[in-house]
Amino acid sequence: MTARPCIPWPDKRLRTPAAPVEAITDEIRAIWTDMIDTMEAMPGVGLGAPQIGVMLRLAVVDASEKRGEAVRMANPEVLHASVKLRSHDEASPNLPGVWASIDRPRAVTVRFLNAEGEIEERDFVGLWATSVQHQIDHLNGRMYFDHLSKVKRDMLLRRAKKAR
Repeated sequence: MTARPCIPWPDKRLRTPAAPVEAITDEIRAIWTDMIDTMEAMPGVGLGAPQIGVMLRLAVVDASEKRGEAVRMANPEVLHASVKLRSHDEASPNLPGVWASIDRPRAVTVRFLNAEGEIEERDFVGLWATSVQHQIDHLNGRMYFDHLSKVKRDMLLRRAKKAR
């Protein structure tokens, strides 16, 4: 397939909740393949479909060392999140040149439709958990910097504007 361009912030689609996926079709599988190609080209550890302008609740995550272990998710939802937090520098290809340290639950249990169209529940820990939560934010019309205070968020957006 092919890597797709990421839409630039502040495109309103990045603030719009994505539509649920009704069924896993060949078209959905093709979008996932393009998303993985796009994620690898960045390079990154995850991608939500709205980042490439596809307004469906689709995400891919691959935080493996050797790569090639992408998890394809439709309609992912967090069922349980650990109390213990983990801090990680997060960024987005939709707003290049800036990043911020974000605290998120260290581990999450997520339910989603997998590539076979079956409901799956999976535990994610560490960078995997961070990336899954980051992608779910994208599906809900949120950006990583929404987790920052207003002052820090405004500073980050000013830095991003200068970087352009």
